[in-house]
Amino acid sequence: MKRKNHITEALAILKALGMPKAQHNDRSALCLLALVDVTNAKSWSEAASPLIGITPMMEFAKAQYSRKYAPNSRETFRRFSMHQLVQAGIALYNPDDPTRPTNSPNAVYQIAPAALALLKIYRTLEWGTALAEYLKNNKPLAERYAMERKMTVMPVLLPTGQKIQLSPGKHNELIKAIIEQFVPRFIPNGILVYAGDTGDKWGYFDRSALARLGVALDEHGKMPDVVVHHPSKNWLVLIESVTSHGPMDGKRHNELARLFSPSTAGLVYVTAFPNRSIMGRYLAEIAWETEVWMAESPTHMIHFNGSRFLGPY
Repeated sequence: MKRKNHITEALAILKALGMPKAQHNDRSALCLLALVDVTNAKSWSEAASPLIGITPMMEFAKAQYSRKYAPNSRETFRRFSMHQLVQAGIALYNPDDPTRPTNSPNAVYQIAPAALALLKIYRTLEWGTALAEYLKNNKPLAERYAMERKMTVMPVLLPTGQKIQLSPGKHNELIKAIIEQFVPRFIPNGILVYAGDTGDKWGYFDRSALARLGVALDEHGKMPDVVVHHPSKNWLVLIESVTSHGPMDGKRHNELARLFSPSTAGLVYVTAFPNRSIMGRYLAEIAWETEVWMAESPTHMIHFNGSRFLGPY
């Protein structure tokens, strides 16, 4: 029972120290226990600060807590537990020799002095006050990650003047161009219903607007990258943003036709590319009776067959 409690306690400590959710697991808890050499028979007050490598940590987990990990788990320990503990300032990397090469088999970690002092008083009356003081001087990693993400988000201005934010990346840069350049030119007074985000699948989603058009989708629906309602013509424009894969080919056209079949608005299918070069890779795949738009030539569109330039069929 004590063995289990130590892992649970280490996990509680990681959460208290503000580690991201990705490190709220037994593997990271065992890394922390190995860093301070708190075995099954020890208490937190006996925490120490040995120099320890990844393989010894895994051996520690097996010997002291009966948790066996495959040898190929080394990289998982290093990249998804120890890397974050070092970033958070809880652990030090190669404190005995900072010049040691990154890929050296002799790489070691050690608990940081401030973290060690804090852990030694875990479950004592001083813990709460000491934790608050520690966090005041050491910004939690989860908070830092959130701040970094906020600093790198990409603002997008909707035709209504409202602003939304998307995570950075080429795919979302094209989505930004679709919303800020394509929509005002070709869907006047268009209402944004949905904009996907590579960092958050539901970057922007007005469910009620879609529901009013007769379409109710859950999180498992294969949404296009952008959905815009053209109120004056009652069109629902479904747009795919293509930077590396996924044009509006016949298969995708049929998927979206089924997904949005309850729509009371006519469906229009558009593939958006950053430039002609990328469009050229997928030219043979683009479905008939769809439209193509390129961000590098925002005032033009290419119409693939049909009796009308832009509209539902």
